[in-house]
Amino acid sequence: MKRIMLLFGVLSLMAFQANAQRRSSGGGSSPADYNTALGVRVNPWLVGFTVKHFIKGPHAIEGIVHHYFENGDDASNVTFTGLYEYHWNVFGKSEWNMYAGGGAHLGFWRDYYWDNGRRRGEGTDVAVGLDGIFGVEYTFKKIPLNLSADLKPYVNFNGYNDFIGEQIGGFSVRYTFK
Repeated sequence: MKRIMLLFGVLSLMAFQANAQRRSSGGGSSPADYNTALGVRVNPWLVGFTVKHFIKGPHAIEGIVHHYFENGDDASNVTFTGLYEYHWNVFGKSEWNMYAGGGAHLGFWRDYYWDNGRRRGEGTDVAVGLDGIFGVEYTFKKIPLNLSADLKPYVNFNGYNDFIGEQIGGFSVRYTFK
């Protein structure tokens, strides 16, 4: 899983570099005070990386890679999520934005069970599904930092479903690039 997270981070940074010159020459103003943000997304059961990039105006894409800690298990699962988000200003301040959107995810996890006190594996399972997202974010004006809180319900087409469970909420802290 460490290799997957490292690969995701390197690819994200390469994508930011490739778009830096194109974005700086124009391309529409977004409600946010940044073009791209890279950070972490957490809740008591999840930890992962998040990358958000504004395409044009209020339209953004976000990628999330996270690990779910179910019942104190080891690093045995990872989920990749891609989202489209529409942003708008709230509270009359440019620092505050709300966003809503949707996307899809692909998750992999190891299936374990206990047999006479010994843990045994049944292989790797795959889950594919759809996600929604609705949240609020605050971007600081004087420092390159963005904070966001959101609800991200989901449904799996296969595997287990827990779309109204502990996994749907999240808090993100991101470093912003103008």
